[in-house]
Amino acid sequence: MIPITTFEGRKVALFGLGGSGLATARALKAGGADVVCYDDNDARVQQAASEGLTTLDLRNLDWDGVEALVLAPGVPLTNPIPHWTVDLARDAAVEIVGDVELFCRERRKQCATAPLIAITGTNGKSTTTALVAHLLKELGLDVQVGGNIGTPVLDLEPLQPGRHYVVECSSYQIDLAPTLDPSVGIHMNLSPDHLDRHGTMENYAAIKERLVAGSRVAVVGVDDGLSSAIADRLELAHKPVCRIAGERELTSGIYARFGRLYEAHNGSQSEVALLGGIDSLRGDHNGQNAAAAFATLRALELPADRIAAAMKTFPGLHHRMEIVAKRGRILFVNDSKATNAEAAGRALSSFDRIYWIAGGRAKAGGIAVLDEYFPKIAKTFLIGEAAEAFSKTLVGRVPFKISGTLPEAVIDAAGEAAEDGADEIAILLSPACASFDQYPNFELRGAAFVDAVRALPDAGNTQEVA
Repeated sequence: MIPITTFEGRKVALFGLGGSGLATARALKAGGADVVCYDDNDARVQQAASEGLTTLDLRNLDWDGVEALVLAPGVPLTNPIPHWTVDLARDAAVEIVGDVELFCRERRKQCATAPLIAITGTNGKSTTTALVAHLLKELGLDVQVGGNIGTPVLDLEPLQPGRHYVVECSSYQIDLAPTLDPSVGIHMNLSPDHLDRHGTMENYAAIKERLVAGSRVAVVGVDDGLSSAIADRLELAHKPVCRIAGERELTSGIYARFGRLYEAHNGSQSEVALLGGIDSLRGDHNGQNAAAAFATLRALELPADRIAAAMKTFPGLHHRMEIVAKRGRILFVNDSKATNAEAAGRALSSFDRIYWIAGGRAKAGGIAVLDEYFPKIAKTFLIGEAAEAFSKTLVGRVPFKISGTLPEAVIDAAGEAAEDGADEIAILLSPACASFDQYPNFELRGAAFVDAVRALPDAGNTQEVA
């Protein structure tokens, strides 16, 4: 835990007692704050009370003397309407912050020299966070990793000089962190997402930009126009900026092309790492992820040759293009984290012969935007609520079968792939959908895929990778 002493002896209201919210309440209490917490879920309130935390319906709180309202990231700050606690805090002129903001204030107070690497982006931020943390550990550094990727930031080990904090930040967390000031800030890319929470694409982009605007060094992906404009604005503001790309050459920055990583200065390029042959870093999108990680470690003044060597040992991120087993020429790939079409497109772009398992609870737009990848798909096996709608997109363009369930889809795909003579075949779970029709979350959906692969007939000929 990182005790939050910046509110020692002061009154703080907290709403939202899920994983990160409860961790935040504990950290505030450990740091000496008078914290009063609440949640709309009675069971969570009871759990907090059982741990000795003070609980009270914040509608009944006397807001005089309250120094801050701490919101859990999932609680709406603005859209579609502000949460009722936000209205109460604003009426009382009380500032509203989140756990990442508390971490940043504590870091400045206790140990400003502890490096903070903060990562955001619509896609790729979790893989980049995991890759940066892996590289730092491989180079022998003390590393803590958390935030939006898993462990709440205030549940990390206490601040110490030389301890590197690698923190994935969602747009919700950035919105609640007005003084976010990482040593290195990474912004990967932008595409429409969470607009129900941010209202417009412009608002969403502006929130993402704040992470790199407050950083000592900004690493910015420029494969999309909105992000490229962010890099230009930062440069005009005289912020140190390193541009990165996975889909095009750069005259200055770090970019990936044809399985290699290049560093460019004033139009002169030199190869700095070989990505080909690293299964966990297949595809242009992973080229951008690798470029971001390489640029970050170089900004921390770590040696290029050791960074390149450490990349070869990256195991990848669970449920994101994770090769979980091999059977001869057939790869079984768990990309359950691909909960929208754009994320699924990144996986589809990374293999040449695909037996695709897709479906679940559909997002707006379906899979029509993935048509450029249809020639790579030998057959699609559809599951869940989206099966009928997706079949209408595929009819006459890609062979498909409505398998219905994930275990059936694995059996169907494995049977047909075994008859395919291609040199390399991917049986790819990349649903382009939320999981909630059949599974509580994408992690359990990915685990079900792994279980189904293990249960295949003749499983003794299948080499488990993860």
